[in-house]
Amino acid sequence: MDKAIKSTLVFKTVKTKTAATVISIAAAVALPQLFHLLGMVSNMGTSLGETFLPMHIAIFMVGLLAGPVAGIISGALAPLASFLLTGMPSSAMLPFMIIELAMYGLISGLLAEKKLPTIAKLLAAQLGGRAVRAAAILFGYYLLQTKIAPSVILTSIYAGLPGLMLQWVIIPLVIFWINSKASNE
Repeated sequence: MDKAIKSTLVFKTVKTKTAATVISIAAAVALPQLFHLLGMVSNMGTSLGETFLPMHIAIFMVGLLAGPVAGIISGALAPLASFLLTGMPSSAMLPFMIIELAMYGLISGLLAEKKLPTIAKLLAAQLGGRAVRAAAILFGYYLLQTKIAPSVILTSIYAGLPGLMLQWVIIPLVIFWINSKASNE
């Protein structure tokens, strides 16, 4: 079987899925802080985090490697943990980040065992998560009168294009490497 189109689900026991969930939440909190630190050192502020979307990487990875339950839990808890520990994302963006990342984790987890190339699974999860986030922003703005304007939908996609491209390269490579290691054991 071609490794590019086999299941990416590697962690199958409750113990390993739990560990993967905890590690992904920790990584989803730590990675943005690293990018923000680099942004401060380079006088770019928080824009590196907004550009490279480091929190998303951990969530896609856990969904693809540990399945939908680990993915949705990590996606929902990581932004909340980050907010409680670091104050980021902002309280206005927090509900939308929770919805978006939970969808990334759920969709990538549901696709983990499908015999598709990893990049196809990733693209589907990215599109699905962004679509649900956009719907939530529109719902919030027009029905709940939140302060997050619909224009943030397109501006965040444009600002995050380098991060999306980084994900397209790094995630399939890491998944391939982990699957290679798992199949050799």
